[in-house]
Amino acid sequence: MKELSSWLITFFIVAFWVFRVVVAVMGTMGSDFIVQPMNLTTEIILTFVVLALVPFIFKRKLIAGLLYLIAYGYYFGTDLYAKIMMLVDGQTLGPAEYMAFIVNTVGIILPVACVLDILLDKYRMKNPVNKQTDWFYKNEAYDRQLDERADKNHYKTL
Repeated sequence: MKELSSWLITFFIVAFWVFRVVVAVMGTMGSDFIVQPMNLTTEIILTFVVLALVPFIFKRKLIAGLLYLIAYGYYFGTDLYAKIMMLVDGQTLGPAEYMAFIVNTVGIILPVACVLDILLDKYRMKNPVNKQTDWFYKNEAYDRQLDERADKNHYKTL
């Protein structure tokens, strides 16, 4: 991961995973929380699936990003689509539905951003070509030549 955007996306993926773990734990205990899990069994399975995919997302594996997109797209996409259709039909949503709408939107945006970032990561360059300085730094004619009498010992001092 070479760019700040890659680090931020993976940080938000981990933060959202922790949030979903808290939602699952609160749903298991029956406590009221900001968001209730849509399906507790699927939520717990999805938590472990994403836990297995996060190291591969850190390694920028495209298959892990696609599996992450498919899993979250299936889980959050269906509820998000239902809430969008409710808004299109003119129905009003309560505060809990709006909060679920926001969480579902984040649950769809993060995997899409992850897949796009992994796809763009192959075309990013850590050290791009700069014509203004490469004539000096990439040119061997300007390298320092050691004299044969020079001390070639590399002394280390504490």
